[in-house]
Amino acid sequence: MKKSLLSLILCTLAALPGISQQTAATATPTYPYMSDKTLPDFNILEVDSTTVFNTSSLPGGRPIILMYFSPDCEHCQHMTEDILKDMDSLKDVRFVMLTVLPFDKMRNFYQYYKLGNYKNIIMGRDYQFFFPAHYGTSYVPYIAIYDRHKKLVKTFDGNAKVSTLIQLVNEN
Repeated sequence: MKKSLLSLILCTLAALPGISQQTAATATPTYPYMSDKTLPDFNILEVDSTTVFNTSSLPGGRPIILMYFSPDCEHCQHMTEDILKDMDSLKDVRFVMLTVLPFDKMRNFYQYYKLGNYKNIIMGRDYQFFFPAHYGTSYVPYIAIYDRHKKLVKTFDGNAKVSTLIQLVNEN
């Protein structure tokens, strides 16, 4: 009986490191945006490749949508087209579109969609790779919506309907 009990205890103790590793591996990762809902301060290098824009310079009082994208991504292209089609409903929203890809790809995207015609859109390169680390992005487009007080409303890891974006910015 004592040998059986001792064997059971030893087997249980031997299995504990495996159980704790399994729990750690399957635990949901946490990212900074999950604990601090305030719009983070970070830099992007604008399309001209010389102007540094910091998100802290975004004024409050208007909703803000951060859109992390890839110029080569068809979903990002369609999302941009849909946003531009509904820009009348989104004209009071400040958009910050950012990518980590090279300037030439970003500039081509910017020029193709004539984004310079929209005063409420800022585009730049996340040259410090802040966004993926802060938000834990898995897919593009990744969208983070902030209210008029620069507080996070919702994130979308992948596509989102523009009608949903409009609804969220109007509610907040």
